[in-house]
Amino acid sequence: MITVFGSINMDLIATTARLPKPGETVAGTGFSTAAGGKGANQALAARRAGAKVTMAGAVGKDNFAEPALALLKAAGTDLDAVKTVEEPTGTALILVGGDGENMIAVVPGANGTLSSADARTAIAAMTSGDSLVLQLEVPGPAVETALQEARTAGIRTILNIAPLTNDAARLGRMADIVIANETEFERLAGENGLTHDQRVAALQRLHGETGQTLIVTLGGEGVMAMRDGTLTSAKGLTIEPVDTVGAGDTFCGYFAAALDAGLDFDMALRRAAVAGSLACLKSGAQPSIPVADEVSAKL
Repeated sequence: MITVFGSINMDLIATTARLPKPGETVAGTGFSTAAGGKGANQALAARRAGAKVTMAGAVGKDNFAEPALALLKAAGTDLDAVKTVEEPTGTALILVGGDGENMIAVVPGANGTLSSADARTAIAAMTSGDSLVLQLEVPGPAVETALQEARTAGIRTILNIAPLTNDAARLGRMADIVIANETEFERLAGENGLTHDQRVAALQRLHGETGQTLIVTLGGEGVMAMRDGTLTSAKGLTIEPVDTVGAGDTFCGYFAAALDAGLDFDMALRRAAVAGSLACLKSGAQPSIPVADEVSAKL
């Protein structure tokens, strides 16, 4: 079983011919809303992959709460650990210009209320051998407590160190498995502008220091990882991406589900990489997440 302890958002997306300058108003060309939040995205991915999933997080008492949870509910995700608070449901305000550039403001809202007490409650409902999936869109102290409590309880922890925060490098060393993109991995390694060979060397060094499983997603180049002293890699699919938003979250959820199902590590990497590729073929973070049969058909 998988518990995802993390963020739940509504994305408010406006399109314009060009992005406004400071103090300027421009006419919009379109508007849409979509459920989001890295925690909710990863929970939905794990559920669509076939895992039994509990989402632990928070929403407000506003009109965004229900649509933010709609796809999770429709997929059969256990939402009993989602609390309702006075703060508004988390939102991401997104402006997309005609050239594809964007401006994003994220308002944590209810996500910012998650506490160490909430983390302890989530872990108390889990059992040894379960998997806990975390990200960094909720307060650092809550993530830290969740990692500590899970280790004591014999629960496998998978931490996606996104978005990059000041706590990312420190918290990254507390998880059993760390998933990062290239930029996030450089923060973890304390090095910038790594070449392929330098990235491999940094992976080997960090793995030697911590013994953790380290996974670096590389976009169209696939993924590389260090586990039990062995460097491995996997490729996704060769595609023409439509929208890469949510691909990383899809990878994380599918990877956690593959391990939960007992797949070996290399196959879990490959399955997650393929799922991440498929997520790039549709727009929107959650609507683009493939179901298990779609991934199996491409393997």
